[in-house]
Amino acid sequence: MNDHIQPEGAHEHDHGALGDAEYAEFMELAAEEGFDLEDVEGAIEAAGHGPLPVLAVVGRPNVGKSTLVNRIIGRREAVVEDKPGVTRDRVTYEAEWAGRRFKVVDTGGWEQDVLGIDASVAAQAEYAIEAADAVVFVVDAKVGATDTDEAVVRLLRKAGKPVVLCANKVDGPSGEADAAYLWSLGLGEPYPVSALHGRGTGDMLDQVLEVLPEAPRETFGGGGIGGPRRIALIGRPNVGKSSLLNKVAGEERVVVNELAGTTRDPVDELIELGGVTWKFVDTAGIRKRVHLQQGADYYASLRTAAAVEKAEVAVILIDAAESISVQDQRIVTMAVEAGRAIVLAFNKWDTLDEERRYYLEREIETELGQVAWAPRVNVSARTGRHMEKLVPAIETALAGWETRVPTGRLNAFLGELVAAHPHPVRGGKQPRILFGTQAGTKPPRFVLFASGFIEAGYRRFIERRLREEFGFEGTPIHISVRVREKRGKKK
Repeated sequence: MNDHIQPEGAHEHDHGALGDAEYAEFMELAAEEGFDLEDVEGAIEAAGHGPLPVLAVVGRPNVGKSTLVNRIIGRREAVVEDKPGVTRDRVTYEAEWAGRRFKVVDTGGWEQDVLGIDASVAAQAEYAIEAADAVVFVVDAKVGATDTDEAVVRLLRKAGKPVVLCANKVDGPSGEADAAYLWSLGLGEPYPVSALHGRGTGDMLDQVLEVLPEAPRETFGGGGIGGPRRIALIGRPNVGKSSLLNKVAGEERVVVNELAGTTRDPVDELIELGGVTWKFVDTAGIRKRVHLQQGADYYASLRTAAAVEKAEVAVILIDAAESISVQDQRIVTMAVEAGRAIVLAFNKWDTLDEERRYYLEREIETELGQVAWAPRVNVSARTGRHMEKLVPAIETALAGWETRVPTGRLNAFLGELVAAHPHPVRGGKQPRILFGTQAGTKPPRFVLFASGFIEAGYRRFIERRLREEFGFEGTPIHISVRVREKRGKKK
């Protein structure tokens, strides 16, 4: 993890979830153990952040969106090809610029000729803008503004989100005149950029930081500020998300059809359950036709990403009557990586025979082992079976998501753990975890300070023991480790 340099005008210290007294005590401990205090401060600040603001990168196919995303995140992750239409499973990435961190939603590269290019670009842009706090709109400066670009501009105006206009493919001073023509779009100054060579991306990102809020626009609930707690119903098409929403609401609020992907527009519903009002986001994806299958899946992943970014809890619906698919696992991974509280709801439970139940239990152990900590409910959206168990499971997951362990208690636990189960000796040395703190919640984020490199297996062991000791049911846990520099190396 990189050290984080505070941009000018930022708060002098961000203590994460630590109060002033706890922070002072912790820094004293770090100094005694010979850690560089700036490094410790940076680690707490990095782990202590709340939900990160979201930047969407939109534009028509082949203008260089994925290349720009790779440039922003500083590594080649988004798939780049010369032909439009390259599908990816993953659409959100974490990035950092000038000490500030944010998420990037990449909508690069899907074009569907049968839908018409305007419709497909509009659908992508709509889904991404929905999740975003700000937007980078990428236009090919060599080609100039097209009708499709104009259509996206209308969408952006309607959404009212701040926009940074990126005039891409400006490889030298001669191309800057082309970029100037894009003032005509009415979105303000076009920033001339070459995503391929990195030219001009710094100035553009400086402007992105100007328009990105410090924290997302929607504050999370729990108090009066954020309103009702937000639940995203996610899952692959035709798993019963709309039926579940209707059953929970007690009325037909969403169109339900045997065809997968009937839901196109997101439906946010305020529903009272157990005396509490919740906001359910139905995310059943988009209309599918067989020949649009692949593109629709890509849109569905954008839609899911947008819903998860807006939610606090992801209720992941899985069809219990079918084998757990790779798509189910991808959706689970997306929710875990987004750091949301998670509930697994196995739908169509009423249709299972004994044999299928036996095999399902085995599948859950092998295919969903990474979320063994998530509360599970077996429901039937059709009959309403076990619906009353959904709210307690959601409340359990939210409680785990918001749990914080005081630093003193955590260090007493770590001391006992390290004494009873020391890290294996590697290369004649035995690294030790010296102390740690929980710098953030929603989800719980821990920073551990060690005398040497801590292996992934031992980190997983620590996570397992943290869950046994403190609960954390229904929430991912993030653990980062800082290793002490050799004494005397840093002066």
